[in-house]
Amino acid sequence: MNHAIRVHDYGGPEALVWEEVPVPAPRPGEALVRHHAIGLNYIDVYFRTGLYKAPALPATIDRLEKLPDAIGFEQAAAMMLQGMTACFLLTRTYPVQRGQTILVHAAAGGVGLIMVQWAKHLGCTVIGSVGTEEKAKLVRAHGADHVVVGTDTLPERVKEITGGAMLPVVFDSVGRDTFITSLDCLAPFGMMVSYGNASGPVSVPDIGVLAAKGSLYLTRPTLATYTAKREDLEARAAALFEVVAKGVVKINVNQRFALKDAAEAHRALEARKTTGSTVLLP
Repeated sequence: MNHAIRVHDYGGPEALVWEEVPVPAPRPGEALVRHHAIGLNYIDVYFRTGLYKAPALPATIDRLEKLPDAIGFEQAAAMMLQGMTACFLLTRTYPVQRGQTILVHAAAGGVGLIMVQWAKHLGCTVIGSVGTEEKAKLVRAHGADHVVVGTDTLPERVKEITGGAMLPVVFDSVGRDTFITSLDCLAPFGMMVSYGNASGPVSVPDIGVLAAKGSLYLTRPTLATYTAKREDLEARAAALFEVVAKGVVKINVNQRFALKDAAEAHRALEARKTTGSTVLLP
């Protein structure tokens, strides 16, 4: 008998239930998947808590991408969602240009570390924001030009680094705790890319704040939208496979948990005790 981690009711990590499930028979247009490794991403927390609503509970995977021979199972599990997110943020949401200075929040996380490396490859000067000096060392080792621990003085540090010019774009996955700080790091006409809620969801302020801080732009992109068409999904995946195969982006699997211990993995992720990518092993 197979086992699975399932959520029947929204809640904390304890809502993740390890239970026996029958082997399903795929219908037309479906595939039967044997898991060798499963990636853990912060969006899993959002679906577990109900911040994002699944179409039905328990939810299942319904989109597949064929792996090239050069990409292993653990590496793929660690990088697919995070890497394709980094790809669309840097190349579609705000196509960064060589010579620009950008800010990446939570730079030691799974998406953050990939973005730091990819943005450097594209010719950017990268400022990373992290929570601890230990994480700062990790981000520096992956190519960040400047790393700021904490966000209390972040706008001042950005002003110093840019000679007063400030930034054309900020990529913010933290959410509520950093939203206004991120706006304060932008140059006039800059873009705030809010793509996560690790500290809680952002309550949209009076949009006049965007005018007051320099006619700023604000967007809330999702991978689902940027890969809604099959050709877009394949393009994002192909771009990711290319930079990983070339060694431009290195994928760090820094934590491994047994699938049955998914609740423990969620607790570690929410407590910000993880860096890089985390995988669950059946």
